[in-house]
Amino acid sequence: MRGLVIAGTHSGVGKTVATLAVCRALGTTRVAKAGPDFIDPSHHTAVTGDPSRTLDPWLCGVEGTRRNYYRGAKENGAGECCVIEGMMGLYDGTVSTARVAEVLDVPVILVVDASAGMESVAASALGFRRYAEHAGRAIDVVGIIAQRTHGGRHERGIRDALPDSLAYFGRIPPREDLEIPSRHLGLHMGQEAPLSEDALDATAAHIDADRLRSVARAPPSPTADEREHNRAPTGARDKRTEPRIAVARDDAFCFVYPAVRECLREQATVIPFAPTAGDDLPACDGVYLPGGYPEKHATALAASPALDTIRERATDGLPVFGECGGLMALSESLTVDGETHAMAGVLPAEITLCDQYQALDYVELEATRETLTARVGETFRGHEFHYSRADVANDARFAFDVRRGTGIDDAHDGLTEYQTLGTYCHVHAECGAFDQFVKTVGDT
Repeated sequence: MRGLVIAGTHSGVGKTVATLAVCRALGTTRVAKAGPDFIDPSHHTAVTGDPSRTLDPWLCGVEGTRRNYYRGAKENGAGECCVIEGMMGLYDGTVSTARVAEVLDVPVILVVDASAGMESVAASALGFRRYAEHAGRAIDVVGIIAQRTHGGRHERGIRDALPDSLAYFGRIPPREDLEIPSRHLGLHMGQEAPLSEDALDATAAHIDADRLRSVARAPPSPTADEREHNRAPTGARDKRTEPRIAVARDDAFCFVYPAVRECLREQATVIPFAPTAGDDLPACDGVYLPGGYPEKHATALAASPALDTIRERATDGLPVFGECGGLMALSESLTVDGETHAMAGVLPAEITLCDQYQALDYVELEATRETLTARVGETFRGHEFHYSRADVANDARFAFDVRRGTGIDDAHDGLTEYQTLGTYCHVHAECGAFDQFVKTVGDT
């Protein structure tokens, strides 16, 4: 499947809106996100109806990034163009949008803020194209989408100033109904603040879909994933013997990579439940609590029967894995705006939501003990982004040393008690942690 990257000159330039407009113009449901983001993909899904793939060479490796790209194509069908939204500015970050474009060998369309410029917009875009050669980057910046651009003379001035090496793919008009509100972790989720159909249709009319299709190209084919070969096809599985894993799925636990859902579904019977809606924990052999916004739903979580049942079952040895928001829910308490709410009380930590973020980085962890997601000595990579801090008990036990990142206490991550594990680190299915989790649940 052919693809292209929608990159930006800087954060906040409007990549998400441009990506959604391009998807609407192309009539495509195939969409992906460069980097470890959970929020922008929720907007992709709200508009296209399909899950947005995560493409990140740090989390997934080069071949894993290509596998995730093509797995989306395999699931959704070929013959379309996949639109990949970049992160930050094109060249910014440990794993930049430029790096993702290199790994996939797909063209880059640059979103440029043209609200106060015309010829200078072309000059800026030309600099981004030439910088690739200067920096030795094997990427191809093929043209621009002009953000916050009026029609008429404004648009003509930008288009006419572009050199032959840069194509003009259209504009995003300055409209108030194209603004997506933000909060502490980024934009509001797609289901909370979707763009209107009328606004997207009107914006898509200014995008040159035919020209975009003409420049898109297919990435190199990936190598096979040995873990997938070891997973039994759906028809060959015995549902009576495979593990049953309860997965929290509501507004408090909404940060899950599509590949993680797939990994769990391919090896276990997944039973979704919604703690904030009053659901109790269903009958299961293991529990996965993803990240999300427990701080926004602390009152509902404190009243949830699911947390009481998780505490009871966890003390009996039920395997429970919580990531970030899941860690917060498994702790003793969560304090938000000075009000303290009782949580599950499985892990010896008190969580406080802070005014500034406490960690934002890629993470590398090394297992120092046998745990739900890794064997002793194994390392894996992930990502952390949270505004809360954890004050842990003096006798707290950790499963991981932090080789990169912040973790729970600057040196450790993976707070563990009984058969329960809580991390601030989010991991992707490509690292193997969820394969190990399913195996541990099945063996318990």
